[in-house]
Amino acid sequence: MITMEDIIREGHPSLRKAAAEVAMPPSEEDKEILGSLLEYVKNSQDPETAQKYGLRTGIGLAAPQIDVLKRMLAVHVTDLKGNLYSYALFNPKIVSHSVEKAYLTSGEGCLSVDRHVPGYVPRYARITVKGIDIEGNPVKVRLKGMPAIVFQHELDHLNGIMFYDHIDAENPMAPIPDATPVDR
Repeated sequence: MITMEDIIREGHPSLRKAAAEVAMPPSEEDKEILGSLLEYVKNSQDPETAQKYGLRTGIGLAAPQIDVLKRMLAVHVTDLKGNLYSYALFNPKIVSHSVEKAYLTSGEGCLSVDRHVPGYVPRYARITVKGIDIEGNPVKVRLKGMPAIVFQHELDHLNGIMFYDHIDAENPMAPIPDATPVDR
């Protein structure tokens, strides 16, 4: 089981490296790692389990955050309508996206960043993601709102990009032109 001790923090060199594709079919070890990423985000959202193991609440986690430089991520998040988006994917990639942008009004946070970083992070408002699930089946999912933002945050981790790299350093709270604000 992944705990906060397993999650590397800001400044660790692996967070700035691009992750490698996972060979298909995935090895048992890769399946175990992918399953543990999803297990963490689920456990972290359960108040009892989170308190017992000292887990910070998360809605997404990418393999580079546990110092595994492979293209794997897990997301477990609900949209504003209460629909659950729970995915653990190998080799996920955005295959299409909107021109329109969106951003979280509260800003973004990260399990690998132990400080609050204020600012708006521009993201695509809508994306389509393809990947391979833990059983080796192809997955294609269309996302908007919070789930789309979470996926983009985790996909950035696979490319060595941190969320605050997108924030306007001069004016972090500047409105993003033609972007849709998204409330958590």
